[in-house]
Amino acid sequence: MYDVLTVGHVLVDLRFLVDRFPGPDEEARILDERRGVGGSAANVAIGVSRLGMRSCVIAKVGLDAFGRIAVDELMRERVDIAGIRVSPTSSTGFSVVVRDSSGRIIIYGYKGASEELEPRDIDRTLVERSRAVHISSLRLDTTIHVAQLAKELGKLVTWDPGRVLSMMGFERLRKVIELVDIVFANRREIANIAEVEDYRKAAEIVKELGPRIVVVKRGAEGVYVLSDEGVLDLPAVPAPRVVDTTGAGDAFAAGFLVAMLRGYDLRRAVLYASTVAALKVSKLGSYEVPRHEEVVEYGRRFGLNI
Repeated sequence: MYDVLTVGHVLVDLRFLVDRFPGPDEEARILDERRGVGGSAANVAIGVSRLGMRSCVIAKVGLDAFGRIAVDELMRERVDIAGIRVSPTSSTGFSVVVRDSSGRIIIYGYKGASEELEPRDIDRTLVERSRAVHISSLRLDTTIHVAQLAKELGKLVTWDPGRVLSMMGFERLRKVIELVDIVFANRREIANIAEVEDYRKAAEIVKELGPRIVVVKRGAEGVYVLSDEGVLDLPAVPAPRVVDTTGAGDAFAAGFLVAMLRGYDLRRAVLYASTVAALKVSKLGSYEVPRHEEVVEYGRRFGLNI
């Protein structure tokens, strides 16, 4: 059995720290270079595993060196890879993440084989064996298929659309929203989905279609949650330091899912997830989620009962 099954992108992140962002026909000096698995589905699956629960991922990679890097790292992080599919024709997707000395970030993305994950690639047995199914940054037809299947099987269904899918707008995404229990989105994404600028009004529009909880991630400004119980508007948990904000939203989602599956009430789950995200941004890497014990200990410094 798995606590969380994630479905979406598994990529390789190529990370560069540069002294500055160069202009056209200029060169900047690379101060540090690292590479490793990335993509929202991988990030959340690893986060769940590090926080002490069992995870599995469904995604597609290429038959290449990047695919091997991704799979090896998932295995090292104790994520079950039974759902990984290999494309014999397309290469593994990757992201080039460039950060300058002041902390600003530029990201170039190539989705590659990850966008070829089709409904027929989804293993029903893995869905049956999972308590919760988290769908993230995944093409629309496969998203709908997974959500329908998970809903039919009585699973907790959560969805993080990502920037690209959110831009499809309300009518095209209506079917997905009607199927999921929890929606995670940042301010820009929720505005894109609902086609209104105010994130609070956007959350209301999305929730009216059926989700029990709509979470609007606002970065350093905190978290806005609209649920059947009412509204929660909580400030961000202070980070020890800010090193790398990529993957913070995935860290929050992983923390929130783990907390809910542990039986936390909504407020405590949000605080737990916010603490996970705060600790993640203090480290370089998109999936650098802390262990459960670290989250609890750090929360105690701020009087948080998590």
